[in-house]
Amino acid sequence: MAKRDYYDLLGVPREAPPEEIKKAYRLKAKELHPDKNREDRARAEEAFKQITEAYEVLSDPDKRAQYDRYGHAGPTQGFDFGATDYRRAREAFSEFGFGGLDDFFDLFFRQGASRAHSRRRQSVRGEDIEYRLRVTLEDAAAGTRMTITVPHFVRCEACQGSGAEAGSTKTTCPTCQGRGQVEYRQQTLLGSFVNVRTCPECEGAGEVIERPCRRCRGSGRAKEKSKISISVPAGVDDGSRLRLREQGNAGPNGGPPGDLFIAIEVIPHPRFERAGRDVRSRVRVHYAQAVLGDKVPIDTLWGKEELAIPAGTQPGTILRLRGKGMPDLHEKERGDHHVEVEVVVPTRLSAEQRRALAKFQETLPPAEPAD
Repeated sequence: MAKRDYYDLLGVPREAPPEEIKKAYRLKAKELHPDKNREDRARAEEAFKQITEAYEVLSDPDKRAQYDRYGHAGPTQGFDFGATDYRRAREAFSEFGFGGLDDFFDLFFRQGASRAHSRRRQSVRGEDIEYRLRVTLEDAAAGTRMTITVPHFVRCEACQGSGAEAGSTKTTCPTCQGRGQVEYRQQTLLGSFVNVRTCPECEGAGEVIERPCRRCRGSGRAKEKSKISISVPAGVDDGSRLRLREQGNAGPNGGPPGDLFIAIEVIPHPRFERAGRDVRSRVRVHYAQAVLGDKVPIDTLWGKEELAIPAGTQPGTILRLRGKGMPDLHEKERGDHHVEVEVVVPTRLSAEQRRALAKFQETLPPAEPAD
């Protein structure tokens, strides 16, 4: 059976640039992947194999030139897209799943770029970093703004991230000839095997710098301490993580920076205990206050408040101040402040106090066994 034209398979004109070919293959691969066409899986597998073969050829400048000149029946009697490459593509696609197609395609297209002898120096995204920030419970409740000093990699100002000394140029790596990879042949009893590894000379970049930057030693980034202003939102809890985009380490070779994560650690409070949105504390009242009732001042996260002690309050009673707890990160409402009442039993009495209590005791009924 005659093979279909590769350009027709991908639905692109013969003069299509590489970007258009790449985009067309992405769309076709998503449409024809066998896992999305279970009703006619055999047909989908064959179609998926054909478009992958077409992309393998058209994404490689040398293969594409040969195809444009000779078609399928060229000097080498056609292109050999074996089962190994197809299986590699299928397995990688399935491993990432439909939620990770972009990762798969990026991996697949990078491999194609290395086969096409791309000599563009690769830039890699910088690492994410974490900074532990300790805040008081009051700051966690009200929110705060502060400036921190973060040690991280920034773009080297001396070479503007290129890694090259001023006046220096980049040349094709002599070890890998710009491929970024080198092949090692190994002879065994079973035959000859070829291992492909990242080039040790250029570390996969495909090019080397004649005179590396003296400040960053060719990495394109330097270590510095930066002052960064951050806003801690009201309601953060111990263990909360804030994300500051592109405030992490700068990428090597001019790559984009990673992110900075702020890990919040709330300092334990000497009087308050947090329980989600609520706050707990204790108050001590005298015996007479518990019996007769009173109003006592209470410290809260939001200042002084007056707490009403009802007459006859028992030890361990929990009283509540509404809306005086912690705010919610996603809502405007605050939690409550719960106060546990401790009744203080006096150990020393004046003569007048003792006479008054004795007279009061005479009016009480006899003590009874507890239930």
